Amino acid sequence: MSAADSLPDDIATLKAMLAAERVARIEAEAKARSAEARAHARALEIAKLKFLIAKLRHQRFGPSAERGALIEQLELQLADLEESAAEAETAARIAAPANADKAPVHGFERERPARRPLPDHLPRERIVYPAPSACPCCGGALRKLGEDVTETLEVVPRQWKVIEHVREKFSCRACEAITQPPAPSHPIARGRAGPALLAQVLFAKYALHLPLNRQSAAYAREGIDLGVSTLADWVGAAAATLTPLVEAIGEHVFAAERIHADDTTVPVLAKGKTRSGRLWTYVRDDQPFGGRDPPAAVFYYSRDRTGEHPERHLARYCGLMQADAYAGFNRLYAASRKPAPIIEAACWAHARRNFFDLARLKKAPIAIEAVKRIDALFAIERTINGRCVDERRCVRDEQSRPLLAELHTWLRRQRARLSARSETAKAIDYALKRWTALTRFLDDGRLCMSNNAAERELRCVAVGRRNWTFAGSDEGGRRAAALYTLIQTAKLNDIDPHAWLADLLARLPDHPAKRIHELLPWNWKTAAHAAAA
Repeated sequence: MSAADSLPDDIATLKAMLAAERVARIEAEAKARSAEARAHARALEIAKLKFLIAKLRHQRFGPSAERGALIEQLELQLADLEESAAEAETAARIAAPANADKAPVHGFERERPARRPLPDHLPRERIVYPAPSACPCCGGALRKLGEDVTETLEVVPRQWKVIEHVREKFSCRACEAITQPPAPSHPIARGRAGPALLAQVLFAKYALHLPLNRQSAAYAREGIDLGVSTLADWVGAAAATLTPLVEAIGEHVFAAERIHADDTTVPVLAKGKTRSGRLWTYVRDDQPFGGRDPPAAVFYYSRDRTGEHPERHLARYCGLMQADAYAGFNRLYAASRKPAPIIEAACWAHARRNFFDLARLKKAPIAIEAVKRIDALFAIERTINGRCVDERRCVRDEQSRPLLAELHTWLRRQRARLSARSETAKAIDYALKRWTALTRFLDDGRLCMSNNAAERELRCVAVGRRNWTFAGSDEGGRRAAALYTLIQTAKLNDIDPHAWLADLLARLPDHPAKRIHELLPWNWKTAAHAAAA
């Protein structure tokens, strides 16, 4: 007997069976979606715990490019899981059966982040929904008891406007002389862009990494026709206007007792292909040893990576320099260098990285042990970060020096057992050949164990490469170096680069050259706070 033969012939009964089956199917789909949402929530909770573990490990074993990349990857995965969980939860809610008399599908509550109050400084717009004029039950008069207010955050597209600079003319009734106020200064001579607009274009290109063609397309969608050539003219003219600030920051950096140095590649367009130029950075950051001078970073561009470029950049510098083992720096460390040799301080992060790669990829026991010993040194450094020079030196002498002596003996013993062609032997040789420069931080509290300060400043270049792909020319590379100098130095001093650039472009045309130091980020920030007070 087939299933069709077992069905009743009564239409009302068939309709009832069909309705019951439809309700059952809806409930089953809702249960499935609810289960899927719960699975997403569990995956999200697991991802949060993994992220917390990775963050705690990062805090314990010290900053490094490898662990930093892991945390960034986990943050991206966590954000993706958050989106998936919200989507699944909403889909489950939509699919829930509307019939109240049916058995409800028990949902779940996903743990949500704490809701912060919306900023008080934002303007408020009240939308009052009309209430009934009389009681809907008896028609009696109503009196107000209070109100419930629900806040939502909204955004209004940016507003464009044209500022008309009006200079009225007057003539003297007695002598017929004509009087008129002088023309105001503009950031760009005969330019039509205001300082805030110029700052926006510069900030978008060099801080948000938006090429000019993308900016032009975005402005066009807002009804403003600004071609790429026009924007390029503005960027070049603004960069020339800001040159005195770039030079002043460079002077401040090289007046330091200790600097960090590093470089990275930057693709440059050349006759149908790209070649690799270099962007160099030199960073002054006295905060690890309690110095009061403000931090700053200066960038330079070069066509290649020959040693003549850092020699030119550092021609007048004679202090301590933390850097990697780049051979182009060697002549800077020579005793015969004029006016004096630069003192080399090698980077433990680079030495550790060689072992870390072997531990991660090949699970080499010697490399794993080396990473553990080096991480113990970084743990000591975190406890003395920000202390004065003498305190740092005393703690290192008491705690770090014995560990380094043990590490040196252990590395030499392990090296004697390995072949010269072994990758582990090469990692050990890297450390042993530079042992004097690697251990110099023990006797000088101004030094750090790593060159991470310079590597952090070069991240903006790494992110930018993925967006603007290449620099258009050598001049474009030099221009990028100048703007990175301004923007990264502003960030180091915890000020808004966009606001600072806008104020600079408005004031520089009339600002005395001998008082350019007043516009440096740390002085500008102090003046802004005083004015606000």
